Amino acid sequence: VQLQASGGGLVQAGGSLRLSCAASGFTFDDYAIGWFRQVLGKEREGVLCISSNDDSTYYADSVKGRFTISSDNAKNTMYLQMNSLKPEDTAVYYCAAALGVGAGICSGFGYGMDYWGKGTQVTVSS
Repeated sequence: VQLQASGGGLVQAGGSLRLSCAASGFTFDDYAIGWFRQVLGKEREGVLCISSNDDSTYYADSVKGRFTISSDNAKNTMYLQMNSLKPEDTAVYYCAAALGVGAGICSGFGYGMDYWGKGTQVTVSS
């Protein structure tokens, strides 16, 4: 079982990036899937998650209206589209999945997630 994140990089404030996370060894059915981020020295925070278990979505307040999440089940890949990026969005971004729960699991620090991808660095310059 593996999650492989990609798509990070350096972008100017106001720009956009799309992160991808490909899953192998399992499918997204019955999983809450989504993205977390962490800045060095700070707690990891949930950014945006969706769950097919209860059709729920979780957004961090700081990204509402700017970030969207989607998945392509045929490719077993999830995406995080990040628009209007701000310097405070700079972080290492991780994709994750949890079996059998709603998206609300992402409101915490990631405890309870079953699978994690390696992080991808997003840097937003001012």
